[in-house]
Amino acid sequence: MEKFGLTGYPLGHSMSPVIHRELFKINGINASYELKEINPDNFSQGIDALKKFRGFNVTIPHKTSIIPFLDELSERAELFGAVNTVDNKCGVLTGYNTDCFGFLRALEMAGIELKGDVLLCGSGGVSRMFAFESVLAGASLTIAVRKADVDAANQIKNEIAQKLDKTIEVIILDKVTGEYDVLINGTPVGMFPNVNACVLPREKVERCKAVFDAIYNPMETLLLKYAGEAGAKFSNGLPMLVWQAAVAQEIWLGVKFTMEQVRKVIEITEREMKK
Repeated sequence: MEKFGLTGYPLGHSMSPVIHRELFKINGINASYELKEINPDNFSQGIDALKKFRGFNVTIPHKTSIIPFLDELSERAELFGAVNTVDNKCGVLTGYNTDCFGFLRALEMAGIELKGDVLLCGSGGVSRMFAFESVLAGASLTIAVRKADVDAANQIKNEIAQKLDKTIEVIILDKVTGEYDVLINGTPVGMFPNVNACVLPREKVERCKAVFDAIYNPMETLLLKYAGEAGAKFSNGLPMLVWQAAVAQEIWLGVKFTMEQVRKVIEITEREMKK
């Protein structure tokens, strides 16, 4: 039996074992998936334990700190400076970023095209990836943040200018006006237990043709409720979570997943979350 796992700190109640177990079943793979919590203070000492896995996922706060311990990086992992999947082939560790492919396939599943005018709320790690993917897709990007996060947003702006030679706009959330083809929420605003919060007022959400919210607890945030009531296409973050795991298995095992197969795993994961 091949061993796979997830490292991060703290890991808490992760859905990853459930998701990977269901994905392994689809292709009849006899494998285990376990959680390996490593304190950031002792991260270098924990690397030997990770090397025993055939492959492993990486979450906060190790997505950047894992990089010096890897032998190779994929193009996307290098571009983002963040790794969430490591493939271990005969002791050679290669870092990948499958969050981006999870995001793109989740949009495809919801029938949302990443094009035109895109408004991204947030400037954290996941927002950085959303920003890069939006620009790579050819969209015109505006990042909206709180005043306290302007420096972080400008850092993303400068990095995109440097690495992709593209210009994006940074504004304060209060200054959001006009219509957008896609609204992406990369902030935790609206996440359980603060379910009555929304990153933007209803009237501004209603002027967006499609909405993607990285949050999946609750499954329907106030933001997505506003989007649905306005007739916009929308998706929460659960399809992205399942798809990034599916793409990790595609890398590790050379398998492929269809939209329908992943849709079933999303449904199972949603049921597990409600327990």
